[in-house]
Amino acid sequence: MVSRADAQTFRIREASLDDIPKVMMINRRCLPENYTYFFFESILRNYPKSFLIAEVDGEIAGYIMCRVERTLSKFERLSFKKVGHIISIAVLPEYRRRGLAKSLLENALKTLKEDYGCEEAYLEVRVSNSAAISLYKKCGFTAVKISRRYYIDGEDAYVMAKKL
Repeated sequence: MVSRADAQTFRIREASLDDIPKVMMINRRCLPENYTYFFFESILRNYPKSFLIAEVDGEIAGYIMCRVERTLSKFERLSFKKVGHIISIAVLPEYRRRGLAKSLLENALKTLKEDYGCEEAYLEVRVSNSAAISLYKKCGFTAVKISRRYYIDGEDAYVMAKKL
């Protein structure tokens, strides 16, 4: 999948095991929530089609990783659904505002629906992260609840969801 943004071409592709160290570096640089190598590897092994990389000029500039869960619907009471959980998405600061995050998100949502049969997708986002919240709203997500003190530093999170 190739896209053009700001006169620069970027490519969205599935992640490989070789990408995990760079993904971990991006995660550490961009997000306060960090995961172990084993966690990244387990997501990649179990849900390879929804662990995506954004490359600019051959360099990894961002990623998104998702898993599939069987859980209560975020929209229908007492209804279990196959749901895509967007665990983490990050783009290096120098590559932001070029459409990479949106492209990563759109491609992951398509994969969650078409390849994994998900009916909904959801994510958690810091209530203070207005840029991410704006992106998610543009992609059709709505805030369905607030998780109080969700993050280790005590900040609340919006749970945002979308029907696929």
